[in-house]
Amino acid sequence: MLSETGEVLYVGKSKQIRTRVLSYFRAKEGDKARRIIREAQKLEWDYEPSEFAALLRELELIKKHRPRYNVRHKRRRSYSFLKLTSGPAPRLFVVRQVSDDSALYYGPFRGGRRIADAVRELSDVLGLRDCSLSIPMRFADQSELFGSDSHARCHRYDLQRCAGPCAGFCSAADYARRVDLAKNFLNGDAQEPIQWLEDRMKRAAQRWEFEHAASLRDRISRLEMLRQEFARLREALEHLSFQYIVKGHNGDDRVYIIRRGAIRGVLPTPKSHAERKRLSYLVDKVSRAPSGSGTLVATAEVDEILLVAQWFRFHPGELDNTVAFGLSLA
Repeated sequence: MLSETGEVLYVGKSKQIRTRVLSYFRAKEGDKARRIIREAQKLEWDYEPSEFAALLRELELIKKHRPRYNVRHKRRRSYSFLKLTSGPAPRLFVVRQVSDDSALYYGPFRGGRRIADAVRELSDVLGLRDCSLSIPMRFADQSELFGSDSHARCHRYDLQRCAGPCAGFCSAADYARRVDLAKNFLNGDAQEPIQWLEDRMKRAAQRWEFEHAASLRDRISRLEMLRQEFARLREALEHLSFQYIVKGHNGDDRVYIIRRGAIRGVLPTPKSHAERKRLSYLVDKVSRAPSGSGTLVATAEVDEILLVAQWFRFHPGELDNTVAFGLSLA
């Protein structure tokens, strides 16, 4: 639906376009459909060979034009992401949406509050900042630039839960090592944060400080939950890697090459030796190409990953039409 000036007001899909369009003219006063048809001066449509192809095309157009009457694909409140900011002293926290910035994003996952508590625990163990990004950092190896400042801007440094990069209590290299350890922990390649708390818990128990030991046990449980949650996410993303054969209208069958939930290539279903060879080459290229590790996802691919995951969750029988990488189509 386009306005008089050519603005794209709304993008939608339907198996029966005539019925769908007529429903807009029959909408009641006050309905969104009524508001759209009041502003629309032009209607354009195109055909796709399958519902899956139409979903992908709808997503592409919504992301391109950002129509003001579309809600889907513009925000997803049911999912959360873990964001690691860029800059000299990155911060780790949970967000509801992915922005087009230079940060790293992990996810998607559900249970934002529960994950946020565990992420705060990880930041506390590693001494990562949780203050405003506008606060300037003054690393220990930059004292000649900023001078000395022995006062941290919050109480977390005094509680030994922040390395104090704002007051020159750690070097840039030291903070970077802490950030790398956080990344490795989230990707399942490091256990140090849990091991450190376990050692402290054992020492507290040996000193008969049982309340403190119990507190450390609870902190360990939160990190264990975070590790398990991200392990499930890694497994889910890796399982969304295959060739997906989709039957299309009038024989327009297609093969979608999907890796970690994102569409990496689309070809017509091969009917000749040359076409099968071309498909095999593309699949091999995609499967061997470097890809995001662990639960790290590319910003531009988030909506597509969510769409693909939702498609197979609502249509589990479609998994019968998938072929693992390394295997040829029958």
